Amino acid sequence: MSSVGSSPAPEAQRRVLVVLAIAQVLSGAGLAAGITVGALLAQDMLNSTGLAGLPSALFTAGSALAAVGVGRISQACGRRPGLAAGYLTGAVGSVAVIAAAVARNPTLLFIALFVYGAGTASNLQARYAGADLAAPAHRALAVSTVLAALTVGGVIGPNVAAPTGALADTFGIPILAGPFLLAGAAYSLAALVLVVWLRPDPLLLARSLDLQQQVAAATAETAGGTEPARVERRGSWLMLGVLTMILTQLVLFAIVTMTPVYMHDRGHGTAASGLVIAVHVGAKYFPSPLTGWLVDRYGSVPVAAASGLTSLAAGIVAAAAPGDSVAVLALALALLGLGWNFGLVSGTTMIIDAVPLATRAKTQGMVDVSLAIAGAAGGLGSGLVMSAASYSFLAVTGGILALAILPLIAATASSR
Repeated sequence: MSSVGSSPAPEAQRRVLVVLAIAQVLSGAGLAAGITVGALLAQDMLNSTGLAGLPSALFTAGSALAAVGVGRISQACGRRPGLAAGYLTGAVGSVAVIAAAVARNPTLLFIALFVYGAGTASNLQARYAGADLAAPAHRALAVSTVLAALTVGGVIGPNVAAPTGALADTFGIPILAGPFLLAGAAYSLAALVLVVWLRPDPLLLARSLDLQQQVAAATAETAGGTEPARVERRGSWLMLGVLTMILTQLVLFAIVTMTPVYMHDRGHGTAASGLVIAVHVGAKYFPSPLTGWLVDRYGSVPVAAASGLTSLAAGIVAAAAPGDSVAVLALALALLGLGWNFGLVSGTTMIIDAVPLATRAKTQGMVDVSLAIAGAAGGLGSGLVMSAASYSFLAVTGGILALAILPLIAATASSR
């Protein structure tokens, strides 16, 4: 029987983390490329800023539906087929976006973006796979290691928006659709990496080792209280984790979706907006190991509180940023990404701690549905708010909304 501080299968856990990291580097490029130009592509085809947030809403809604599928496939067959299916679907959506741009067909574009969102579902659920075989004392670090791997691809993706646009132009494809060439290839390769090398499957191996029973036995003497009390604590822990991630996701999508549009309207080119998005994506994932260490060391609640405060700071900086200052906008989106990272790692760790291994993958899939819906709402609403008011109003409102995490923490603490 392993202790709480060690993995029951350390060699397998190391291999799983390496393979997941490689897949995340590839898929991160696919995700970030689409984020960079999705709103601009819709704005170009519809000639309307008010609906520029629709692409973000659509591929986030697509990730919600895909999260259910990925979770159910993972529950029944393991992480390998579940995650690979999501990546492959995202690749199909990327190809369809290119076809829609060539045909200048908005209806096909919206359907394609919905399908493209499946890649995001696998991007996020890979973090759960990193923790399947992790020791309870190091779960947050395992989650954050997988997230950190997205940094490389996430930084590469936006910065090749201009070159892929030029490549697309040589083939008669609209320049703004160019990054989806990269997205299709990246998602396909990520699926291939998992199918070939994610062996053993971490979830199936964790079940065979009866990890949940070992954790329960190792912590039985220190858990304390009656079984109903433990169940109640698990329920409140799960709810706080979900709500923390929902709020940070909603705020992030609302602000980041409209930033490229805001910059475009002030004369900045694709390269400038790509740089800002690259900084943002780097800040979302690069600090993950440090965030994981903080959660493992000090607990999920303080880091969740930090997510709300950091997101507020991001909103204030974005609102105050001069329209011609790429540097200040990059700082604002870096803070926004950091706040999201704090919320995602702390919230994910709460959920993993609260959900039994036997139903973990299915529950995690459903949790990510709510996360995707929050992102879709933020993306869709952002265009409407910016069109009716301003980018500054959108940014400040989002930052204030993120502070709702603090009373949620207080309410959860008072109920325990």
